[in-house]
Amino acid sequence: MWPAPVPDLPDPLTVWPAPVLELLAGGGDRPVFEDGDTVVTAAGMSELIRRIAAGLRASGIGPGRGVALRLGVNAPAFAATIAAFAVGARVSGLPGGLTEGQLAHLLERDDAVLIDDEFVAQLAGFPADPLVAAGRAEDIARIIYTSGSTGNPKGCAQTYAAMSAAWAPYPDRWPPAIAELARRLDRYLVFGSLSSQVMLEYGILTLAAGGTLVAAQRPVFPDALVEHRATASVITVGKLHQLVRAQQANPADLSGLRALMVSGSPLSPARLRSAIDVLGPVIFHGYGQTETGMIAMVTPGEMAAFAGTVGRPPPVTAISLRDGELYVRTPAQASSYWQDPSESAEVFVDGWVRTRDLATLDAHGYLHLHGRTRDVIIVQATLVYAGPIEQLLTTDPAVAEAYVVARPDDHTGESVHAYIVPTPNATPDLPALRALVTTRLGPASTPQSLTIIDQAPLTPNGKPDKSALSRSTPIQYE
Repeated sequence: MWPAPVPDLPDPLTVWPAPVLELLAGGGDRPVFEDGDTVVTAAGMSELIRRIAAGLRASGIGPGRGVALRLGVNAPAFAATIAAFAVGARVSGLPGGLTEGQLAHLLERDDAVLIDDEFVAQLAGFPADPLVAAGRAEDIARIIYTSGSTGNPKGCAQTYAAMSAAWAPYPDRWPPAIAELARRLDRYLVFGSLSSQVMLEYGILTLAAGGTLVAAQRPVFPDALVEHRATASVITVGKLHQLVRAQQANPADLSGLRALMVSGSPLSPARLRSAIDVLGPVIFHGYGQTETGMIAMVTPGEMAAFAGTVGRPPPVTAISLRDGELYVRTPAQASSYWQDPSESAEVFVDGWVRTRDLATLDAHGYLHLHGRTRDVIIVQATLVYAGPIEQLLTTDPAVAEAYVVARPDDHTGESVHAYIVPTPNATPDLPALRALVTTRLGPASTPQSLTIIDQAPLTPNGKPDKSALSRSTPIQYE
């Protein structure tokens, strides 16, 4: 196990989001949120949060009551998110792309009040009352919905005690990688949803580091980075690949960019080297899950010295490898899946979170990922993992990205199918790639088809959409 067990939770008096309220209340005229020509100071944001919190309380919303946020990217939206926590509500940030049926299901299941931009505008008209964080440690503070699954989204339930144990608002708790990142967050570009786990976490880190949140209404990279003079932002692996290709084809001036936090899926060493060559030493690769929050982060300097790692877990994160599968304990992890006891029992095991990722820990304490236990293809009753095949294919210089999916097969039950994004001006040798997989990983892992694509389709969350790939027509090799 690495390292020592997770320490005790903090004093209840520091319940989330008390440190954020204190930070803003004492921030004076420091700019904390910029949206076009509108600049909101710390004092102004503090007052806006207190106004909205007063309106929420007047609407009967307080400890234990559910609210679902469907908000834009603006200062009132950020204030409403913090205010909902401050009154002790159970907060859900609604994921994008929900059908009307899914939205109705979530609101009914969570017994939640829908809060949109129009409602927030009404709440902001209330007088600003004094505000003390009212969350109860044992109550559910938020439900974070997982992405990329079919049917109704699955919600990770996180208590106020867990949120209060998080590192983001406390500089003395920052792991070394986070401390280095914090120095680069002068202007943090925010987009999508301010209530999302990653966007909010790095937003709070930015405020604690003395930086400003800068809203992008059109988050197209690299244009948004240039337009808003951003020094930092979050980016998915798929979006990073697209940014690298755009910079290779028509470079924009990104000299002010100091940090891109890559999240969502593993980043292959080959693609990492390409990104650093094109963008410079600005890549921070974070590894975590909705259930756990951040598990590890690797800095640009560490990437050069320890290729292929996702970073060294900080001391407060406990690691256990069980038959190659990674289990973790983090201070701010979720406690269960909301109203889903059977799935909760499968993933939340005796205080540990089963990540369902295959991993190893090297002699220096750095974590290396080797695919997911669930991302498998069953070929003649043999489990074939997609991750090692994808990693092997991307070792070819002509391959920029590789994605492996399963398809039903009358002969083998399931078969392996791979999709290849070439590097610029390169033509992958598909028969040679197929032979490479057979030689290195065995016949069961051999792709029955390899298909060249311009780019991978993305889900609304910016992750590669393997379900869309599996529905496309492949190029068959007998």
